[in-house]
Amino acid sequence: MPEPKMVRHADWAKDPIVWQGNIQGHQLGTGVTVLFFSTDRIGHGPKLHVHDYDEVFIVREGRALFTIGDDTVEAGTGDVLLGPAGVPHKFVNLGPGRLETTDIHHSDRWVQTDLE
Repeated sequence: MPEPKMVRHADWAKDPIVWQGNIQGHQLGTGVTVLFFSTDRIGHGPKLHVHDYDEVFIVREGRALFTIGDDTVEAGTGDVLLGPAGVPHKFVNLGPGRLETTDIHHSDRWVQTDLE
């Protein structure tokens, strides 16, 4: 039976308190990469980009405006969205307060093409 694999918080987080950073799937021996995003800045978020694999967004806290292809969707705490492979997407914090997302990339590595 294989031993459990773990990546410690200090090894992926950019800050000891704020959940922001990533764990690439190959670090755990899996085909899924997990990104943690957090911002207090209204209007701030990842710029328009695309992946050649699906991405699932989980809004852990706050409100965000997602652009996925030609559609815009307002999402809040607990909402889950899909960014399909090959479809450009981005999101921004609508406020008030902090936006935190957990983004699941269906790939063992984070590969992104920025469009903005």
